[in-house]
Amino acid sequence: LAFATHNKETQEEVRLRIVKRMLNPTAILDRSYFTSIYFREPGGVLFEVATEGPGFATDELVSDLGSALKLPPQYEEDRAKIENSLTPVSFNMNEYK
Repeated sequence: LAFATHNKETQEEVRLRIVKRMLNPTAILDRSYFTSIYFREPGGVLFEVATEGPGFATDELVSDLGSALKLPPQYEEDRAKIENSLTPVSFNMNEYK
């Protein structure tokens, strides 16, 4: 289950509150498009608290979002393997207007 927080400062505030509840969150992890922390509640459900930014428009124009596969730098070396594992998706845009 994922939640968003405005920025790194508010994320750190949330992280400290999680620490006080002894839920053992991860360090803040850089995911290129946002930063995340993860923790499990006592029943085992995994939670993520991610920042709203910088966002997916960091490496392409908003008008181009979704037109090509974009990968964070740490996965670029695996691009061919990732692309070959994807199932093609097709849909009629007119159905969603």
